[in-house]
Amino acid sequence: MRQEQLHTADTAEKKDRFLHPHPSGYEPIGSYALIGNCRSAALVSRFGSIDWLCWPRFDSPAVFCALLDSRRGGTFSITPQKILRIERRYRGETNVLITLFHTADGTLKLTDLMTLPAAQEKKRKFSESAILSQSQLPLQHEILRIAECVGGTVSLDVLFKPRPAYGADVPSMKDDETLGLTCQSQGQVLCLNTDASLSLSPDQAFASGTIQLRAGEQKIFSFTSFEGKPSAIPPLGEKATNRMDQTLAWWEGWSNRCLYRGPYRKEVMRSALVLKLLVYAPTGAIIAAPTTSLPEAIGEGRNWDYRYCWLRDASLSVAALLDLGYYDEGEAFLAWILKATRATQPDVRILYDVFGNSNLAETMLEHLAGYRSSPPVRIGNAAKDQLQLDVYGEILLAVKELTDRGGRISDDEARFLEGIGEVVLQRWKEPDEGIWETRAGRFHHTYSKAMCWSALNTLIHLYDRGQVAIDREKYAEAREAIREDIEQHAYNEQLRSYTGAYGEPYADASLLLLGYVGFTKPGNHRMQNTYRFVRATLLQNGLLRRYPPQRDGLKGNEGTFGLCSLWEAQYLVREKKLQAATKTFRHFLSFGNDVGLFAEEIQPKTGEALGNFPQAFTHLGIIDVALSLENRERTVRHHL
Repeated sequence: MRQEQLHTADTAEKKDRFLHPHPSGYEPIGSYALIGNCRSAALVSRFGSIDWLCWPRFDSPAVFCALLDSRRGGTFSITPQKILRIERRYRGETNVLITLFHTADGTLKLTDLMTLPAAQEKKRKFSESAILSQSQLPLQHEILRIAECVGGTVSLDVLFKPRPAYGADVPSMKDDETLGLTCQSQGQVLCLNTDASLSLSPDQAFASGTIQLRAGEQKIFSFTSFEGKPSAIPPLGEKATNRMDQTLAWWEGWSNRCLYRGPYRKEVMRSALVLKLLVYAPTGAIIAAPTTSLPEAIGEGRNWDYRYCWLRDASLSVAALLDLGYYDEGEAFLAWILKATRATQPDVRILYDVFGNSNLAETMLEHLAGYRSSPPVRIGNAAKDQLQLDVYGEILLAVKELTDRGGRISDDEARFLEGIGEVVLQRWKEPDEGIWETRAGRFHHTYSKAMCWSALNTLIHLYDRGQVAIDREKYAEAREAIREDIEQHAYNEQLRSYTGAYGEPYADASLLLLGYVGFTKPGNHRMQNTYRFVRATLLQNGLLRRYPPQRDGLKGNEGTFGLCSLWEAQYLVREKKLQAATKTFRHFLSFGNDVGLFAEEIQPKTGEALGNFPQAFTHLGIIDVALSLENRERTVRHHL
């Protein structure tokens, strides 16, 4: 299929798609933007409603979850009447969201953010040591919302309807002269302080009001959360504006540290800002997404909780952060990985929470209807009990990314890595659930075997650099044994391709990574044949699926997986096909929403975002491809 024939989610379509409320009562997943403070995050719709917020942590019970049940879930909306047009953007290279509502009578500017402390000024404008840490964060969490009329007159409707405990709790609200509107739930105190006039409902279950603003007038809403008794409520007025300015300065300073200045600066910087929002600052952990149970296919039960940290993201995360110049974050994430896995060393789990806990039992919240009535709503993740052999290679590649840039590992860390090697030697012949955590049973997945090869290859590399102590000859022999096993059992001569698992004649997009992890070299004829097979089998509208429909043991068909299309672009870069790589990359980028955010998956026919949102894995892939294109083009120019 020629590129010109592909459906592209262009800017005009995005504006039309999200102009009117969705007939289902739920906004499209791609209509949301993200704000946060590196401890928790909130999703804000184009119509000014906060429909998802977990406080005080990413994986805490939701305070607002209308995203998963529009009736019971709770929301905090600030929406003008008579909307004609909506424009939305982040303010510069920050995570402060600006929404312009153009109405029949005037224009409203709504600013949304989670406040952060000011950056510590040193000799330079922004000090690299002034990264966000637990001690710098305020004790309370604050969402600051400023509604300002910038032309004409505007009438706006406000609804404040907290529903803690994932909507199971309907707290009684009171109007406190000191604290504002307050309610309590399970030891958590929620406070809304505002200079707008809101009225409590007769049952005190929510507050609402209609506010008239003329040009130059504004109303401020400060929503805070406390564990226990509130110690101090952030003031309104000029001090609230100062908190916004301090937050802007912090994000601007953080963005200025980014080393990338290439042609995709906008996309790379937005992806880096998303990644930073998904970092849990006190530990350095990076979660996969801030949401749970957004469906990969409507009504098919493919709903998972992604508010945890996956080790499969390790090497890509560390490489992206280090290459962009964010050494503190990259080193912190790697340190978290090595500490989080300590309890089960040398065996490791697939996923952990931000504190390294792996006891994440999967349960279902039966009282919630699910996004667009697509249950179940899950918390926790049963994948914690699966075997995923590729994670050992991911950990070691992450260490290699650091040490190749001059980093060192401690003696304890070296012993842990040596232990990983022994586990790989003992277990590489076993079947596993694979990188995609399918629920169809265990198979001898080709990518898992290749990552076992990569684990031993990386340990040999670290040994040669004096970082670990291993029996090099034994490891080299085992490495070659794994290679021979893959070449014998994973390559199907009839299909002329590697397959997703031994003896299973299907394509898997993870096969595109065989060169990326060093198993094959550019120009390898088996890999070129595999690429053709992957495209012939998995391509739809220029986007790649992970594997054929229902290969995972679940009913229904999911969308195309965002990262897989980026893997294709990365493969083309390695094959020095820069024009094709650029086309593939740009086509994928066209499916981002109006503020540059990407979900886990894309519905190939409509361009609709599917799955948890926004997805770290997808944004990491964007950074990786942009940097690879720049490096390859620089190499080409150097040889001209």
